[in-house]
Order: sequence, then C-alpha cells, then structure tokens
Amino acid sequence: HYPKDLITGIMITAQEAKLSENQIQNVTIPGLMHELIELIAMQARASEYVDQKSGVSARLTISAFENLASAAERRALKNGEESAFTRISDLYGVVPSITGKIELVYEGEQEGPAIVAQNLLGKAIRAGFLRNFPDPAEYKKRPAENPYLPISRWFGKGNSIDIKNELSHLEYEKLILSVPGLAELTSKFLPEKAGDERLLWMEFLLHGLAEFSILGKAKLESGTQFQDLLSGIMGGKMDADEIEMEQWDEGDEEA
Repeated sequence: HYPKDLITGIMITAQEAKLSENQIQNVTIPGLMHELIELIAMQARASEYVDQKSGVSARLTISAFENLASAAERRALKNGEESAFTRISDLYGVVPSITGKIELVYEGEQEGPAIVAQNLLGKAIRAGFLRNFPDPAEYKKRPAENPYLPISRWFGKGNSIDIKNELSHLEYEKLILSVPGLAELTSKFLPEKAGDERLLWMEFLLHGLAEFSILGKAKLESGTQFQDLLSGIMGGKMDADEIEMEQWDEGDEEA
C-alpha cells in the first residue's frame, strides 16, 4: 500500500496536505523539501527501529508537510516578513510528525522516539545528497579532485557558523553566503538554481557534508552549528564513537 516510487509519494502528499490559505499564498516549498519529506518516510519503512508489522502511516508525510509549512510561516511572522521560503532547518519542526506516526520495536524504544526521528532525518538528507551531488567517498584516494575541499578547509581553519531557526531572511542569506565554496559548488552541480532556492541548496550542502562526516554538526538550543569535524569532537559536542574521521587534504590517500 506504499507509493511505488518517490515521485508518486510526493504527488500524494502534496494532494492530501491541508494548508491554510495564507500558507498556500505566502510559504514556498520547493521540490527539494518535497523530496526530503518523502525520503523520511522511505527511510522509516526500511529502519530496523521501526515496527514494520504496524507499517509507517501514510499520514507521516502529510503531517510532516503541514508542519514544515507551519514552521516557515511562524518564522516569517516572528520576523515581520510577508512571505517565507522553507529551509532545511525547518525540517526539525517535523519531528513530532515522525514520532507520532510510527511504531517502534524494542530497540527503537530504547533509543528514544526523538533520537530515531533525528536519525531518519539524517538518513533522508544523506539519500537526497547522493541524488544530487557526488558521493564524498569517491574522493578518498584522489583528494585533489575533491569538490568539497574548499568548504572543509575553510571550516578546518577554525571557522564555524550558527544557523538559528528564527533567522530573518537577510540574516540567513548573509550567513549562508559567508561560507566560501558553497555558491560555487551549487552552481557547478545545479546551475539552474537561483535566488532563495539556491540558498536552500547551499544550506542543504552543509547538512549533507555533516552527514558524511566531512563537517562537524552540533545541535544548539535553537538551531545548528557547523564547524570542523575535529573541533566538534574535541569540544565534546559530538559522539566520537559514531564518527568516521575523514581527511581531505591533498596528498592524503586514505581517510
């Protein structure tokens, strides 16, 4: 009874989600966000922590889509902005939609519903990354060709950025554009993206690189901090046992 492919699932979710008139008119949800919402459900259907006998409710993606729009709308209202463009950071607003629409096996209950939901989000981002960008693992033995190197080197010099959930559009734009290499990489692989959608893909790159352990990612009280991977470990903000160290400097042939 599950959608047979990603596109069918996206179409069903978009058809069934109930958005307010204000959300329809003033909240933009681009294709990437539709894709990630559906990928969350697909990851849940394959997760060892989810009780597959109970299945994954079709309401998961519908509720998540509605909560995504609400998160973006709320941010716009708080900042006095007339419209909103959804961000990757808005996905954390869909966690209640995930935890409320899946049944966990014993191991999942031990992990905790919120942790399982976060893991599903991470896997969805990882899967979406591989649909649009080269696998970082391909460059382990040829780092000189690695397109992600300028970004990882910038963070490796001690730079970091905090993407707060409630940043205004201007603050968000300034912050994303401050990371060298993001714009160039987005233009290289997705030259057709422009404006706010281009900013979204640039933010997505940061989250994706963190999922592949190229960057460090730490949860803030209301947002996410991106930093050098080693800095995150030394600062005690990341679980070193779950991180595979990757070195991308030229001349290194193995991680």
